[in-house]
Amino acid sequence: MAVLTSYYSNNELRKLGLREYGKNVKISRKTSIYNSQGISVGDNVRIDDFCILSGNITLGSYIHIAAYCGLFGGNGIIMEDFSGISSRVLIYTASDDYLGNALTGPTIPDEFRKLDSGKVILEKHVIVGAGTVILPKTRIGTGSAIGALSLVKGNVPPWGVYSGIPIKFRIARKSSIIEKYEKDLLKRYF
Repeated sequence: MAVLTSYYSNNELRKLGLREYGKNVKISRKTSIYNSQGISVGDNVRIDDFCILSGNITLGSYIHIAAYCGLFGGNGIIMEDFSGISSRVLIYTASDDYLGNALTGPTIPDEFRKLDSGKVILEKHVIVGAGTVILPKTRIGTGSAIGALSLVKGNVPPWGVYSGIPIKFRIARKSSIIEKYEKDLLKRYF
């Protein structure tokens, strides 16, 4: 027997207190949302079950966030149009120092912690495979694909396929085909 996901209605979306949201937004009722006033959602966005959205997050249009993802955007996460993340992707905009130069954890006063923090940006047409972790101060270039179970930090050039821990370039991705399909879709529906 198939289980159908239950999404917030438009009236319920309004009550969530999102900064803004567009048309055809489907957010699972099983999604945990913190600091909703810092979250902006474009048109044609779907967020599946058991996701966590926290902090300052801007989602463009035609975005899918699969089940069990965590977006921890205290320092800002931007997912541009046509980007998407597969199940169990985690995006962090802050991380404790693991080298022993400070105390760690959110219960420790800031004066005793050392954080690596900064914005994370997934540019247009970026796709991220299941189980990937994206660390602070990362920008993934337009059209890049990140393979499953990868670790991403820093700038990733556009239109490539990358994977591994840490990621490595594997092969070029076909920009002309993806951009053509985008134009065809927008022409057909707008």
